[in-house]
Amino acid sequence: MVKAVVATGPDVPPRVRDIELPPVGPGDVRVRVAAAGVCHSDLSMVNGTLAPAFPLVLGHEAAGTVAEAGADVTRVRPGDHVVLNWAAACGECWFCGEGEPWLCGAAEGAVSPPSGATLDGAALHACMGVGGFAEELVVAERSVVPLPASAPLDLSALLGCAVLTGIGAVRGTAGVRAGQSVLVIGLGGIGLSAVMGARLAGAATIIAVDRGTEKEGLAKAAGATHYLEGDPKLAKQVRALTGGRGADHAFECVGKADLIRTAWQSVRRGGQCTVVGVGSRDDSVRFNALELFHFNRRLTSSVYGSSVPDRDVPLLVREIEAGRLDLSTLVTHRIGLDGVPAAFDRMRDGRGARSLIEIGP
Repeated sequence: MVKAVVATGPDVPPRVRDIELPPVGPGDVRVRVAAAGVCHSDLSMVNGTLAPAFPLVLGHEAAGTVAEAGADVTRVRPGDHVVLNWAAACGECWFCGEGEPWLCGAAEGAVSPPSGATLDGAALHACMGVGGFAEELVVAERSVVPLPASAPLDLSALLGCAVLTGIGAVRGTAGVRAGQSVLVIGLGGIGLSAVMGARLAGAATIIAVDRGTEKEGLAKAAGATHYLEGDPKLAKQVRALTGGRGADHAFECVGKADLIRTAWQSVRRGGQCTVVGVGSRDDSVRFNALELFHFNRRLTSSVYGSSVPDRDVPLLVREIEAGRLDLSTLVTHRIGLDGVPAAFDRMRDGRGARSLIEIGP
């Protein structure tokens, strides 16, 4: 029996409940969770943006220690530190064969599959195949990425989603080059990670945007050279900072149609607008045929930062160890499992960056 944060329906506040974990199968790993980050996708599970099955153990961005490994597990053993991978690719489908494992069909369907865990005898689902807001969890071996013992175990939880997604969008999806200009709209954990990614890529101008002035300090600490408040005239302000042309790259990290449109308008002719935020199916973005031709901009989305966790997590750990990446910049609140509802409230209000749930040693 372990404690976990369970959601029982849309718009029903999640609660800490006692759940029963399934036994560890031959290809499974039981992980004692050390920390988990509260991501906007977790909120989307309960606010109607997504439609998972309930009851649902929330959380997908987590790190911990292997407590038990099945007989057929070869990559990790008890005592190893790991990051949870919510987009574990199968390695066998067409997308995996084409070198695009972030689009794997197995990962695409991992919104809330049955986890084998139970609540009062009833079957539970695991958020995005993980269910990381729990003292312990059981996942398949391919859902864990080994960590060196030197990596900070609590902050490494953020590698499981925010950092891979944000930095990956900049370096993997968009391929930002040294000397280019970058606009990032929305400064939650993913947006701030995108700012960090732009700095690591050597961008010369990094413009960070959010509501109000509260996040200016966070943006500058992450590497932004300029901070702007959200404004209807944002595109004009961006052009004033980029030689009158507009940014080479814009990253929309909220998932709102009006902000996607603003990001698009802020990009120079021939530039690229990358949508990182997960939006609603009812929130439509409009373009006219002439502007699509005239501006020659590229519009794309970034799924999981086009990342391959087994490849990219070790690379990011090396950036941390070299002092080029400070994940503590992303964390504004440290909470317990019972602090998730308040973390969701802060997220709705646009306050703070990542809330990090401290669960175990």
